[in-house]
Amino acid sequence: MLYSAEEVFEYVEQEDVKFIRLAFCDVTGRQKNISIMPEELERAFSCGISFDASAIAGFGGPVGSDLFLHPIPSTLNVLPWRPSRGKVVKMFCRICHPDGSPFAMDSRAILENAIQEAAKLGCQVRFGSEFEFYLFKTDENGNPTDQPFDNAGYMDVAPEDKGENVRREICLNLQDMGIQPESSHHEEGPGQNEIDFRYSDAMSAADNAMHFKTVVKTAALRNGLYADFSPKPIYGEAGNGMHINMSVKSQDGKDYSDAFLAGVLTHVREITAFLNPTESSYRRLGEHKAPRYITWSPENRSQLIRIPAAKGEYQRIELRSPDPMANPYLAYALLIHAGLDGIRRNLTPPAPVNENLYTADLSLTSQLEQLPASLEEAKQLARNSAFVASILPKQMLD
Repeated sequence: MLYSAEEVFEYVEQEDVKFIRLAFCDVTGRQKNISIMPEELERAFSCGISFDASAIAGFGGPVGSDLFLHPIPSTLNVLPWRPSRGKVVKMFCRICHPDGSPFAMDSRAILENAIQEAAKLGCQVRFGSEFEFYLFKTDENGNPTDQPFDNAGYMDVAPEDKGENVRREICLNLQDMGIQPESSHHEEGPGQNEIDFRYSDAMSAADNAMHFKTVVKTAALRNGLYADFSPKPIYGEAGNGMHINMSVKSQDGKDYSDAFLAGVLTHVREITAFLNPTESSYRRLGEHKAPRYITWSPENRSQLIRIPAAKGEYQRIELRSPDPMANPYLAYALLIHAGLDGIRRNLTPPAPVNENLYTADLSLTSQLEQLPASLEEAKQLARNSAFVASILPKQMLD
């Protein structure tokens, strides 16, 4: 990683960089970029590069639509699948108005604010996510079909697992970008795969999530396949989740984990629209180990929050409801704020539910609070939430 504009200039000149991608994401979490030539790099750092915000989802209409991208030098990364001669690099950007003031809809800035709020309480929240995706065959024109790449199952091996080499390519590309995957394997569904990340600070984790989708889609394309991150690609099969692992560290050595957990449980219904942002998200919840009830328990995969069997620095809170369509900057920001609210109010989590909720009797499950059953219900909860309104700009909620 390079951490100053001067080092970026030096790297671009010495390493034969021909294209510089300035990246950001829209409100929905879809990654966008504009490519500039090295000759424009000085202007990018000094003035920013303008773009039409009215063409970006959630960024507003044609009035006042000029916005500027300001590259963040510490995020410089080489795209390893591009040529070694005439390299392509990428930097994430701050989004600003022409007068230099921050753009309120910049989800990366919203996460930065959450990180600063945690720091005020003497806390740091670290994230490590588990991403699932399906690989589908493509037709003679390169368009995706509904045929999974293989029919393997959970943690199967080659030759049944045909995704082995694709996952290998993905992991090696990630390592070349300075991103450390922790593990990879075939998942339960036909053609379904999972790659997990080693935990890191919140901003790095969100940036890595954006990199990850690009790497996976590129590797799939290079192998004549299509990578599908949607929550429910195949009816009746396991959906794609993005389990979010969180650990809370405090400067004074206090253990805030219980209060943080309680805060997340308290606010999860209000923020579910941002953790599960599509209609198909709600076809995944409640089956194939995807949670429905707002409960927690140690070592129990039928719960919304699981406390994995881990020791020391690997102890964490695993939230199992989110899916890969979430904007990671908004998801992590809202989770940090929810946990901080639990810490400020010294909340206590409810008793754990040490039951298999997929087979539990109705006499138990009927007493449990549930996640929203539809996107419309989730949106309504977010729309009426004073908590969400205190974090996200009104324009984004609208």
